[in-house]
Amino acid sequence: MPERSPVSSPLRSVPASRRGILRSAAGVLAAVALPRHGRAQDATPGIGATPVGEPSGELGTAGALGARDDVPVEHLVVVFMENHTFDNLYGLFPGANGLGSPGAIVPQTDKAGRPLATLGPVLGEDGTPDQRFPTDLPNAPFPMEAHIGLDEIAPSPVHDYYQNILQANGGRMDRFVAWTDAGAATMGYFPTELLPLYPFARDYTLCDNYFVSAWGGSMLNHIWLIAAATPVWPAAPAHQVAQPVFDRWGNLIGLTKDGNVTPDGFCVNDVQPFYPPYQAGVEVIDRMPPQTLPTIGERLSDAGVSWAWYAGGWDDAEAGRPDPLFIYHHQPFSYFAPYGPGMPGRAHLQDETRFFDALRDGTLPAVSFIKPLGRFDEHAGYAAVLDSEQHAVEIIEALQDSPYWEKSAVVVTYDDFGGWYDHVAPPPFDRWGPGNRVPAIVVSPWARRGHIERAPLEHCSILRFIEWRWGLSPLAARDAHALNLEVAFDF
Repeated sequence: MPERSPVSSPLRSVPASRRGILRSAAGVLAAVALPRHGRAQDATPGIGATPVGEPSGELGTAGALGARDDVPVEHLVVVFMENHTFDNLYGLFPGANGLGSPGAIVPQTDKAGRPLATLGPVLGEDGTPDQRFPTDLPNAPFPMEAHIGLDEIAPSPVHDYYQNILQANGGRMDRFVAWTDAGAATMGYFPTELLPLYPFARDYTLCDNYFVSAWGGSMLNHIWLIAAATPVWPAAPAHQVAQPVFDRWGNLIGLTKDGNVTPDGFCVNDVQPFYPPYQAGVEVIDRMPPQTLPTIGERLSDAGVSWAWYAGGWDDAEAGRPDPLFIYHHQPFSYFAPYGPGMPGRAHLQDETRFFDALRDGTLPAVSFIKPLGRFDEHAGYAAVLDSEQHAVEIIEALQDSPYWEKSAVVVTYDDFGGWYDHVAPPPFDRWGPGNRVPAIVVSPWARRGHIERAPLEHCSILRFIEWRWGLSPLAARDAHALNLEVAFDF
């Protein structure tokens, strides 16, 4: 089997000369459970925490190109689903780089590099075998539909920062089973043509070379979607800090102690925000300090461009009666100082129902981010694929049935890889990622029809599109160099 391109070192940034990988590959330069310690303390803006940031990643006001008024997309809607790789959902998509592609079936090995005789059992949350699956699955991807339906809850494999890097194993993509907590589950895939979103992927543009911006899980990639950066937590509590093991070349080879914060103070796994709403019982010491990194929200607001983050269950969570499946770390603006209670930015954080209201009353913002409530976000472990994708279809069809449709575009993508196998090694850019490949579907009257987009894209490509369309400055190096999602359109 041919050797795959290595992934970036998790210890050192990729030299500047390698930062053209994403651009040159397409031939285009686009200017590309916390511990609980009793009662939670009240979180009041300006009290109890000092906002922190990492200004070295900011580009200031440089790089704004002027709004592209000649672009017919006046409304962009980003539907941010949860936790599936491309192979896991679209591995059987005709013509795509999926499970039928050369080299796509990568034999999995143990942590010492020895090939597994079988994948072993699928493990449930309690670490015992899931009786719906056999215990001797062959060492290869396997169809989930042979064992569970799209309307059933699948096991949720671990999808954290260090484990993800170890699973990719320098681009060999051969240790997903070795570094999971769900056993063979990580190698499962779903029936592509039965997915409710499949007709949109077939009829519009499906991106088969789209990667999450950062290794690991949800909180980190949500923040990358809006800030193109990793949040910082200087002097984090010792119990939050990981102890990774590196070889003499700086490559991650193990994990003495897992944790949410790197030894040098970057927060890479799911923690609670300082500002409410946050998980009950998490004290302020275990909530990330408010961040001051710039976000796309400020860029849009400063330019007078309307926008909103619509979250399922937001109003109830703010009122102190959260839905059991309201996921706090899926609300990235809650981690940033300008969006605390009483701050002007808070008005942009709205309940998902307001999106449908805006379609009806003529107040749809130029940029809308939609985060479905947990039961509809497609996250394994608590959400079924069928119900979740049907909800995403409802969002798309509501836009299609509105007066906005002719000047709109929808991007449906996934925050992170969810711990599932994918055979494509991410192209290295910097210490943080990109991470694994996920599906991205672009639906619009202006999207390429029946098209598979093969250009290397990532979450920051969405930021690049927003910046390009509305004439905004980049937030950091990654979105400044990300390939513009504009390649998925035919203007």
